Amino acid sequence: MTAPSTTGATAGPTAGPTPSPSPGPVDGLVDGDEPVVLLDDAGRAIGTRTKLAVHGADTPLHLAFSCHLIVGYGVLLTRRAAVKRTFPGVWTNAFCGHPLPGERLRDAVHRRARHELGLEVTDLRLVLPGFRYRAEAGGLVEHEWCPVLVARPVALEVLAPAPQEVDETAVVPWSELVERTPYDDSLSPWVREQVPLLAALGDGPDRWPEADPAGLPHALTW
Repeated sequence: MTAPSTTGATAGPTAGPTPSPSPGPVDGLVDGDEPVVLLDDAGRAIGTRTKLAVHGADTPLHLAFSCHLIVGYGVLLTRRAAVKRTFPGVWTNAFCGHPLPGERLRDAVHRRARHELGLEVTDLRLVLPGFRYRAEAGGLVEHEWCPVLVARPVALEVLAPAPQEVDETAVVPWSELVERTPYDDSLSPWVREQVPLLAALGDGPDRWPEADPAGLPHALTW
C-alpha cells in the first residue's frame, strides 16, 4: 500500500483559530443513528434506515455525496479514521456524507464540511451528479448514488479534523493523484472510480464544468 505524497500536508489541526466541529447532523442523535435515504434504481426515495443499520453484507442503494476540496494546484485528501466501521484507514477525497431526508445537497455539503473538518467551503460546484458505485471490504458493502462536487476551503489554516472521522490529511497535486490512481490501493474505491471521470472533464479541478442538477437522483435537490 502506498501512502499519498505529503506535499503541503497537514497531519491533524494546523496552527490558527480552531472552530469547534458542528454537532451531529441531527440534534440528539449519535452518528450511527442518522437517517440514510434508501433509493430505487431510478433514484427515487423508498424509505430510510439508520447509518449503522444500512451498511452490511448486502447494503441497499442509498443516497450520499463526495466532495473534493481544491488547494492551490492540488486537492485535499483525508485518511479515514481507523475507528470508522466502513473502509477504515483508506485515503479518500476531502469528505463525504449522506444528505438527510429532505435536505438540499448544498446544505448537506456545508454541514459535513463543518462536522468532519471544521471548515467552511465556497465556490461549490456539482460536477458528477450521476456517479454511483458499489464496493466491499471486510464483509461490509458500500452501495451509493453519490454525486460528486468540488469546492474550496474558505480558510484551510483552521482545518480541525474530527478524530472520529479523519486520522490524517495531505494536499496532493491533482496531476500526481491522476497518475497514481490506477495502481494505488491505499485510495478508497470510490475515489479510484471518480478520478478518471473527473480527469476527463478537464486538465484540473478549476476546469471542471458545472453539471446540470437535473442529473441528480429524484430524491435529491440542489
